[in-house]
Amino acid sequence: MATAWQRWTHVTKVDPEKPLHREDSYAAIADTGTDAIIIGGTTNVTEKRVQQLVTALASVEIPIFVEPTYQPTEFYRHGLSGYLIPIVLNTGDRMWMVGAHQEWVRSMDINWEYIQTEAYIVLNPASSVATYTQANCDLDRDDVVAYAELAEHILGQEIVYLEYSGTLGDPTIVAAARDTLSSARLFYGGGIHDYDSAYEMASVADTVIVGDVLHEAGIEAVAETVRGVTDAQHKS
Repeated sequence: MATAWQRWTHVTKVDPEKPLHREDSYAAIADTGTDAIIIGGTTNVTEKRVQQLVTALASVEIPIFVEPTYQPTEFYRHGLSGYLIPIVLNTGDRMWMVGAHQEWVRSMDINWEYIQTEAYIVLNPASSVATYTQANCDLDRDDVVAYAELAEHILGQEIVYLEYSGTLGDPTIVAAARDTLSSARLFYGGGIHDYDSAYEMASVADTVIVGDVLHEAGIEAVAETVRGVTDAQHKS
């Protein structure tokens, strides 16, 4: 598990609150060519809903990780590859830096072999995640670069996640963040909805995360984003 995410170029995030598009099935997500599935969302994410999704994805042979924004009551391992734990660097609420994490650690025995943290930088002020975490999104290029460098060299984070959630980000900022990292991997999420947007962001990020396109446009649209990411990676 410890290095699985280092090979990811395309990841599909499944929101427990949102239905799939039309007649799509959860098992079919793996057929798109995506490298992994992350189960996670911002609002109305409950342990019950997450476990229902894990069950629905039982036949999938690619890695499945949970990104918890709820308070887990048990360390759920059956059918999972592990947990990705967000640490929101530009949050205005201590809860999303260490508060929720401390409560989780305090409430149960955790197998740390299955835990990987992610240093989040939230960049769309109109997004639910920005509201939820009280994130300060008034950041310029230098601010984002400094957060990325801080994440890697001060906090020791191996994943830096630029979250534009719902809108396509500025590729020059994404590229600058990646360029400042020595060994940490740059995840990018937000506004990926077709081949072109996937190609553009895969050219400046290490790993592209797609989410809304799965629920809004379906499996075929996700497959298009995989093709965009693959072509960009091959070109580079």
